[in-house]
Amino acid sequence: MKAGWKLKEIGDLCEVIAGQSPEGKYYNTEGNGIPFYQGKKDFGEKFIEAPTTWTTDTTKIARQGDILMSVRAPVGPINFATSKICIGRGLAAIRSGPELNHDFLFYQLWSLQPQIAGNAGAVFASINKSDIEKIGLTVAPVPEQKRIVGILDEAFNSIATAKANAEKNLQNARALFESHLQSIFTHRSKGWVQKTLENVCHQITDGKHGDCEEQDGSGFYFLSAKDIKGGTPNWEEARQITKRDFEETNRRTNLEPGDILITNSGTIGRMAIAPKDDRTTKTTFQKSVAILKPRKSEIDSKFAFYCLSSGLTRFVNLSAGAAQKNLLLRDLRNYQFSLPKSLDQQVEVARKLNNLSDETQRLESTYKQKLAALEALKKSLLHQAFSGQL
Repeated sequence: MKAGWKLKEIGDLCEVIAGQSPEGKYYNTEGNGIPFYQGKKDFGEKFIEAPTTWTTDTTKIARQGDILMSVRAPVGPINFATSKICIGRGLAAIRSGPELNHDFLFYQLWSLQPQIAGNAGAVFASINKSDIEKIGLTVAPVPEQKRIVGILDEAFNSIATAKANAEKNLQNARALFESHLQSIFTHRSKGWVQKTLENVCHQITDGKHGDCEEQDGSGFYFLSAKDIKGGTPNWEEARQITKRDFEETNRRTNLEPGDILITNSGTIGRMAIAPKDDRTTKTTFQKSVAILKPRKSEIDSKFAFYCLSSGLTRFVNLSAGAAQKNLLLRDLRNYQFSLPKSLDQQVEVARKLNNLSDETQRLESTYKQKLAALEALKKSLLHQAFSGQL
């Protein structure tokens, strides 16, 4: 440990206030009383967000500048209180004493979150006041604390700016592809004709209306709506079923390369296209997935995929059902869209969109790597700060 630094516990240097919720009858949303916060749901990046609930009966109080810690799952996240507030059972307030700069404490608690949540992934359901008071800290002299906080403030502000720019660029890359996709299918060229899905598909069906027996390692897959994402089926997390159940269910679905999959309940309109993969012909579905089999003489599968992707909002608007929305097969069959008469022209449209999609994914990968690098830099700076290396 660096000379002059000490090992202390939070209880040695801070007052810890465990939250206590008033009775519900004292809550209101009109601003009467003082702001009331129950847990992490109102946390921002560093400062707690504007209140949505107030209470006219105050139990436990946090002051402006106190550090709020979530004490029920998830355990460990922290925020600053920006005013006098009432805290419920999901929060504790940590009020630093004269030996501990509150920003220095905040950054150190930020660095300790993985340990506070639980070692080796054993996340605690909750922690109490005594647990918080026993959290160990490395404490520098107060002038050194202020120097370290200054370095971290400057570095984290720069990181926040770089992160915002990367996130904006990521959104712009996605928006560029979406804009181009919409423009192709909104401003159609001459020679395009109006069709329904029923006109260009020789089958439109959905999966099994019932369950199948699970069998790990069988090599026969039973996918649900959650397994349709990223433009392809997600076999890695899918259930595997018995060969007998597969053969019975497959009479209905009979998945082949080029078939189009659309989620028709829950999150409607997520799509995938069945690839040329050995697993494709060993895959069947729950009823939450619709299977479209394009007529190869009428429509190119990839063109159909992009065309339908451009109309996801219309899919949602077609949905029926109040509590659980569903996209009905009859609505899919009657879904109207435009396409070039020429298969060659369809293939060319799909090729250009493929190229743009590939470039978009490359840019997305670049910006995601930048975001990951920025998060790693934050962790590295925090480690250096509290091991005496700054």
